[in-house]
Amino acid sequence: MLKFINKIVSSKNTRLLKKYHNVVQQINHLEESYKNLDDTALLSKKDQFKERIAQGEALDNLLVEAFATVREAADRALGMRHFDVQLMGGIGLHQGKISEMRTGEGKTLVATLPAYLNALTGGSVHIVTVNDYLARRDAEWMGEIYHKLGLSVDVVVSGQNNTERKAAYQAEVTYGTNNEFGFDYLRDNMVFLPEQQVQRGHYFAVVDEVDSILIDEARTPLIISGPSEASSDIYYKLDKLVRRLKISIDTGDDGDYTIDEKARQAFLTEKGHQVMEDALIKVGLLKSDESLYDLGNIGLLHHVGAALRAHSLFKKNVDYIVRHNKVLIVDEFTGRVMEGRRWSDGLHQAVEAKENVHIEHENQTLASITFQNYFRLYEKLSGMTGTAETEAQEFQDIYGLEVVVIPTHKSMIREDQSDLIYMTKEEKFEAIIEDIRSSTGSGQPVLIGTASIAISEHLSEMLRKEKIKHQVLNAKNHEAESQIIAQAGMPGAVTIATNMAGRGTDIVLGGALEAELSKANAEQHSAIRADWKKRHQQVVEAGGLRIIGTERHESRRVDNQLRGRSGRQGDPGSSQFYLSLQDDLMRIFASDKVQTIMEKLGMQSGEVIEHPWVSRAIENAQRKVEAHNFDIRKNLLEYDNVANEQRQIIYKQRKELMESDTIRESILEIITEVSEAITERYVPEAQLDEQWDLVGLEQTFQQEFDLQVPVQTWFSDTPDLSASALREKVSNLAHATYQEKENIIDTPQLRMIEVMLMLKALDYHWKEHLANMDHLRQGIGLRSFAQKNPKQEYKREAFSMFESMLDTIRHDLVSNLMKLREPPITLAERPPELLNNEDFSYQHQPTEDNFYSQNSDSTPPTQLASPLQQQAKPSPIKRKHAKLGRNEPCFCGSGKKYKHCHGRA
Repeated sequence: MLKFINKIVSSKNTRLLKKYHNVVQQINHLEESYKNLDDTALLSKKDQFKERIAQGEALDNLLVEAFATVREAADRALGMRHFDVQLMGGIGLHQGKISEMRTGEGKTLVATLPAYLNALTGGSVHIVTVNDYLARRDAEWMGEIYHKLGLSVDVVVSGQNNTERKAAYQAEVTYGTNNEFGFDYLRDNMVFLPEQQVQRGHYFAVVDEVDSILIDEARTPLIISGPSEASSDIYYKLDKLVRRLKISIDTGDDGDYTIDEKARQAFLTEKGHQVMEDALIKVGLLKSDESLYDLGNIGLLHHVGAALRAHSLFKKNVDYIVRHNKVLIVDEFTGRVMEGRRWSDGLHQAVEAKENVHIEHENQTLASITFQNYFRLYEKLSGMTGTAETEAQEFQDIYGLEVVVIPTHKSMIREDQSDLIYMTKEEKFEAIIEDIRSSTGSGQPVLIGTASIAISEHLSEMLRKEKIKHQVLNAKNHEAESQIIAQAGMPGAVTIATNMAGRGTDIVLGGALEAELSKANAEQHSAIRADWKKRHQQVVEAGGLRIIGTERHESRRVDNQLRGRSGRQGDPGSSQFYLSLQDDLMRIFASDKVQTIMEKLGMQSGEVIEHPWVSRAIENAQRKVEAHNFDIRKNLLEYDNVANEQRQIIYKQRKELMESDTIRESILEIITEVSEAITERYVPEAQLDEQWDLVGLEQTFQQEFDLQVPVQTWFSDTPDLSASALREKVSNLAHATYQEKENIIDTPQLRMIEVMLMLKALDYHWKEHLANMDHLRQGIGLRSFAQKNPKQEYKREAFSMFESMLDTIRHDLVSNLMKLREPPITLAERPPELLNNEDFSYQHQPTEDNFYSQNSDSTPPTQLASPLQQQAKPSPIKRKHAKLGRNEPCFCGSGKKYKHCHGRA
């Protein structure tokens, strides 16, 4: 019935592909004529297109000719002609969609099509990859095409200085990783001078492995942090205390703590609380008459929680490795070491104490942004991957991205076999070894996917004992990735890879021919090609690349990506997953159901089962984890949307400050606001004259602004002086006093000092505000016990905190300016480049999973988000009333000045 309905009513994807096919036909009609163009004529197409755009022609009208130009340039530069399906993928990317293309379909080449077309506008074009190796490789490889077309291309990778980064962003097409693009955006909003900024806007982005970057990694924000003044001794002391605690296996035993593996949290039991408090009193961290839960000990309680999590939940060679006396985080999505990244909130220090290595100072957040909010900065966003359709709804809801599934160039003939389930891990690994021996015996190359470094090393040790030659690719040796992958398709090759998904490199059957040719001279090429053809045919006849999964990943997409390493471009291949009831995914999420099924089927130890019931139970377990992770991402975004509005205001203010030659008028206005606010605090208009605190007013101006305000003298001269008149006199005195500064300090220098002090005040208080927002978010979930919506409460309090921060910034700025007595700096002493400070660290911070999941509510994001949160580009604000001066009567008819009425906000 479904097939019959599909014949009558075609899907939206089918209708899109028909439109794309028509466009491809038009491109193909131009192919012969473009082949007759010489290189100069092909190069000149760029200027012709740019001229047409300048005359107002729409970019879409140039697509057919531009794509035909890129196809011809690729054929000449690399001998790679875009297939029709690749042209279809390029059309989807240009339209701001996600093009789902199977592994091996040439997505790297596809990206050149929309990149060239959109670069013609002069806007920034960013190609986002998952790691530095791919960014460098793709920029160099595809760079030959861009150069043939007259476009400049560069790459942004870790370790570059500001000059190199700025040059890379000035190129018409820039390759780089998601982390580097995000951190550069944050750094650009921390510098003091416009010339220190490196990025040149956010026009068009193509995100490779878009599901990995915008879905998996979007669970955690990017954070730039600086050192705080916390002592490292406390971490070592708590580490010793936590080691003595015993885990509570069952609810009825007398353990000291319990763990929740799903939420990745650890909790002290009632007995554990008492044990820990007694221990803390003995080592002097807690007074005998105090409780761990006293208000003043919240910080200590936080450190205890971090130490407990470090010992019970974070495992060596799974979550991190220790190298050169340092704890290095392993990226759970790629299996790579995240150099320079640290966990926040004291967790990294707790792990360092656990491993007895040198403890780095705890960091304080200076700037932060989620991938969701960073990538929504782009005017046009697109992506490509082999697995996106399962998350199509999330892409649409959060990013406004539609998924279009592009057909393969050749039919897929890989055989995906049903899962094999064993009772224990030992039985499972023995079966895997037997499968490897059987496959390699016929000359079939084998790729084994593992979920952690520990498993890859355990399997490697088993293969060594069996004397089976193999290569291991994990976070400890990922530098050799390209060499290992180049050999992974050789006859009988065995490769163990941690999280192979998203590596971005093809495993060629028979070995990487291009890599061999690049190492040999021209005379040897023909012999190498002939030898490769023999090996290639041998592997094809053996059944192609064999994929073996040692366990199911928490996401079905990652499993599919591992399978996708085999069967590229119509190659043969097969895949098989081996599971056991002791695997983490099965044990945490599916053990009860699967165990029941096993018992019904009468399965005994040592037997293997292959049954659709079990496979269905495993898929349901994966769906649970995917749903859990989606909740984390959704909640993270909803909370960050609040901070994002504030972030945009602060960053816009910084940009305007850096680009301004003078902010004198703004300074004078701020002086007026601050002086009037302080005066109103001591001389409220609603109070009687006898209740005014004139002495307090004089003292405050003297202490905080070094300003002599003779209020009592004024009242002696004018007894009937009103509160509003007093405010005006104080404001005029503050203005006059500040304007005298120009007699002391050179005017151009004073203008620069004003900008620098304003920037410093913004940065300092924004940093403090971020810390306060973090604390607010950690505790806001408790409001649900009072029948209040935590997200609404967070929005309300965050807005109040932001207003308070702005008041504090204005107050501190005026205080610093009024106290200026002589030039503190010269014009030659420009502020140092912030990014040269080696104390800054860059984190892809883990979220507090349990908080978001336990305190989530059913309110949809669209109901919580304001128009600014819902759109990447906000609509302009229109004034409802005529523009009023600050001292003019308010439009509402209250009789008050505008600045004291509706103009106050």
